[in-house]
This record gives sequence, structure tokens and C-alpha cells, in this order.
Amino acid sequence: MVFRSSNLTPFRDRLAGNLSGGMKQKLGLACALIHTPKVLLLDEPTGGVDPVSRRDLWRILYDLLREGVTIFASTAYLDEAERCSRIGLIHKGKLMITGEPREVRRMLHFPMIEILTPAGRQARAVAAGLPGVRSVTAYGDRLHVGLDAADAADAVVAAMAGGGIEITGKRSILPSLEDAFIALLARPEGSAKEGE
Repeated sequence: MVFRSSNLTPFRDRLAGNLSGGMKQKLGLACALIHTPKVLLLDEPTGGVDPVSRRDLWRILYDLLREGVTIFASTAYLDEAERCSRIGLIHKGKLMITGEPREVRRMLHFPMIEILTPAGRQARAVAAGLPGVRSVTAYGDRLHVGLDAADAADAVVAAMAGGGIEITGKRSILPSLEDAFIALLARPEGSAKEGE
């Protein structure tokens, strides 16, 4: 099954060392599946892989799930973790929280605003030092600002404007899994418990 969906057939005459990173990952997955395992352990299966190969690898993994294979995968890409049926967030070797992705997001839910600004670094520095701000993550010209309370949003925007930072847009958003993980790391040591 995986051999057909891996798109490796056109490369059957090429040495493994001459394959692209994505093709090497698919070949490694195909080799691991030769003995038809019931459980598959993958360590960052899409690391260093182009977007097309990443999509292909996830399609293969979904096919394996439908065939009854249990898959454990580690990944630093939290958008990929959203695809999993159950996740555990680990930091410095410590399991911090577990559950279905939407449960984890719900457990760690907090108000968040997205601010559009061409001065991302400066805006991030201002927001990070404000009371009521629990996390700040920059994504290009967007800042995701996690708040202790929704009413802190106006104070954040006012502080940036007062600091001469141009703001081209602002809206309330739901935190992504990555936003929730970053906010979880910002909590005092020992305050993160499963199911809180």
C-alpha cells in the first residue's frame, strides 16, 4: 500500500543517497513497513522535507491509520500535532499536558489578539513588558499577544501607539496549539497540570 502511494516508483533506479530529503523519508517509511508493523514509532518524520513531500507523508500515515497501524510520532511542528488524535506536549524532558489537540487548546484557552504591524520587533518588545500580557509570538508582520483578560487588549494597543508603533490591524483570535504551548511555557514552574 505505502509503496504505491509513496511515488517512489519513478526513482527505483536511483541510489538512496541520491534521493531528495522527502524521497529519503518516504523510502525510510517504506522500509519500516516491509514487515507490516502494528505499531510505528517515527521521530520527526517530516523534518527537512519540502511541503509537497510533507503532504505526501501525512497522506501515507493516514492510510496506515485506516489499516489499523498505531503511530507514535514526535514533531517540533505543532501545526502537524493538530493532525494527531492525541498529543503530549513535552518541554525539557517533562510531559506538560496530554489530550486531544482541541482539548489541549481548550484547557489552555486564554484571550488572544493578533496585531498587524510593520514594526514587529519593536512591537514585540513593548507588548512583552506590559502587565496582563502572558505571551507574545511574532509571525512576520503579525503578533499574537496572549492576555490574562480580554480587556487588556486596548491597553496593549494604546501602549504600542504611545511608543510610536504603527498598527495596521487588530483582531481577536483563538490561540493555535503553538500559541498555547508558548503560553504554557511562560507559566511559573509547576503550575501546568494535565486537565487544568
